[in-house]
Amino acid sequence: MRHERALYVVGAGGAGREALDITLALGVRVVGFLDDGRAGQTVRGLPVLRPQDASGDADYVVGIAAPPVRRRLATLLDAMGLRARTLVHPGAVVTPGSVLGPGCIVQANVMVSSDVTIAAHCQVHYNATIGHDTVLDEYVTVYPGANVAGAVRLETGVVLGSGAVILPGHTVGAATIVGAGAVVTRDVPGGITVVGSPARLLTVIGAR
Repeated sequence: MRHERALYVVGAGGAGREALDITLALGVRVVGFLDDGRAGQTVRGLPVLRPQDASGDADYVVGIAAPPVRRRLATLLDAMGLRARTLVHPGAVVTPGSVLGPGCIVQANVMVSSDVTIAAHCQVHYNATIGHDTVLDEYVTVYPGANVAGAVRLETGVVLGSGAVILPGHTVGAATIVGAGAVVTRDVPGGITVVGSPARLLTVIGAR
């Protein structure tokens, strides 16, 4: 009989509880949350531990939306010997030609089209769509209702806001934030925030 490894959900906030909802839909047993800020509490009937107190003979998934925090905690838990597990809600569609890396979260009503590559620790939130031949590098976050067209590349740590649209064939550079409802009509460099339709650099009034 195959031994089922324990699973921790990292983060007991909203994204973590949504990850727990996926485990319930899949019938996967979760032994607890890992969250420094809520250690010692009970959330949704599960104990909350510090990440450092997790058992090494276990799996984990990081239910935290911010890519830098997700990277830091995944690095810590990997070093402790835990193994990242991917969660795909049974109400999502992921085509057979697509590949998901370890630690990904794909929520309900997501559509992942043909020959998509999604690297480790990405999150695709509910009602989002990912078009054919698109590549998501590590730690990308796609928020609810976003639409990524075909042959797009989202580089490491990109955050795509709710309802945003990336038109076909474009690249969004690493660590860039695409604001909610923005429409990306051309390549976007890394490390900036773009908003609006067409998407443009966010400028702060009064900034020098």
